[in-house]
Amino acid sequence: MNEDERAELDRLVPGPARPELSADRHRLLRGHLMNEIRETKPARARRGRLGWVAVPALAGGLALALVLSNGGADGTPAPPQAQQTAQQGTTTLDAAPVGAVQLLTQAADTAAGKPDPKPGKNQFVYVDSLVAFSGVNMTTGESKVDPAHRRQIWLSVDGSQWGVLKEEWEQDGKPYAPEKVKPGEPAPRTDGGMWLDPNTKPGLNAPTYAYLATLPTDPDALLKKIYAETKGMGPGPDEEAFVTIGDLLREQLAPPAVSAALYRAAAKIPGVTVVDDSVDASGRHGVAVARVDGGIRTEWIFDPKTHEFLGERTVVASEGNAFGKPGTVTGHSAVLARTVVEQPGEEPQQKNA
Repeated sequence: MNEDERAELDRLVPGPARPELSADRHRLLRGHLMNEIRETKPARARRGRLGWVAVPALAGGLALALVLSNGGADGTPAPPQAQQTAQQGTTTLDAAPVGAVQLLTQAADTAAGKPDPKPGKNQFVYVDSLVAFSGVNMTTGESKVDPAHRRQIWLSVDGSQWGVLKEEWEQDGKPYAPEKVKPGEPAPRTDGGMWLDPNTKPGLNAPTYAYLATLPTDPDALLKKIYAETKGMGPGPDEEAFVTIGDLLREQLAPPAVSAALYRAAAKIPGVTVVDDSVDASGRHGVAVARVDGGIRTEWIFDPKTHEFLGERTVVASEGNAFGKPGTVTGHSAVLARTVVEQPGEEPQQKNA
């Protein structure tokens, strides 16, 4: 490996961006399909096959988001377009095209109509999904999407208990093996799952159900909070707000009023558009809201009739992208179940996405 190749590898595997997060939380987020990708400064790479570096290809910063400046000539961060509107004395932050606003409003109405699970603090949020990663061969530069694999996660409702993550993907034909057990972890699991640290400091980048229940249900107030707490992160404030909302919606469960507010807040972010036909990792077709950044279009896919959230997909949106020609799918997911259970590792009899 020459110096240029070593430097490129170092860029793909930077140190932890948020040292206050636990090692298990970093492992969880590193393995997640939706880690943020940037063509110039990629996020942390995931372990892959020999000769391949699996680059998380779907937008979604969480703890691995890059901290980039995005300001004016004086180096100070420029306020997001939606915030500029608010600063000019306008009461509305609406900026997305009518089609996207309408779809996100319908999704919000659907979310608001769901029963409140009201889980107890000792229970666990369970999310069952299919996910697929995009990998880049460091030798040839070739990229491809791995076959979709099952991913199950159990997260403590209030963050006080150990969670569990199970993934069924393989490396070189061998099942994935969790990293070594560290001091303080419970006894190794026999079901192939890895323990996840208790989440004692939840926040926008590492939420629990209990934390999400504290968020504002007014979309303007919620979006203002997201912009304020993600200031200086990612490639720009609007994109960071979009991926943060996606993170909060994706692999967690929130009270119906909060989920609805998140969708309505997303409708106020500039640059959000509609994709008439998108396909999730399970093959389900739907209509999507999307946003383009760094030549990659991130799509949130909804059932066209019920407006239920189905999953996500990322697609190359411009020429000259390392992941292929425009239209190339670089990753996708599908939510199969989302509910509350009593114990980590417990699978519900009925799946409620």
